[in-house]
Amino acid sequence: MGCRKREAADDLLRVVVADGNLVPDLRQRLPGRGAWLHPARRCYDLAEHRRAFGRALKVSVPLDSSRVRSLLPEEDGGPRTPPAKGGGRRSSESRSTVVSKP
Repeated sequence: MGCRKREAADDLLRVVVADGNLVPDLRQRLPGRGAWLHPARRCYDLAEHRRAFGRALKVSVPLDSSRVRSLLPEEDGGPRTPPAKGGGRRSSESRSTVVSKP
């Protein structure tokens, strides 16, 4: 959202609005309209500067985004994986194949 680059959903952080606050949806299960963001401070700062959260979530009131901001690292060392979502799908790369020897 902030940097406008496309990425797989597993590599992004979903955020939703709850009681006027921007809330991270770590398990990607919270109800309501969601916005997707790279879990990097640079992308968050761009989204906030462009006022993209309000447009993406279709809200016209100012949002408190301190919970999302506190989740992101201070300095970016490149994209990082969002926190574990728990119980999600596994990619084919993470599946192991068991081969029995005769």
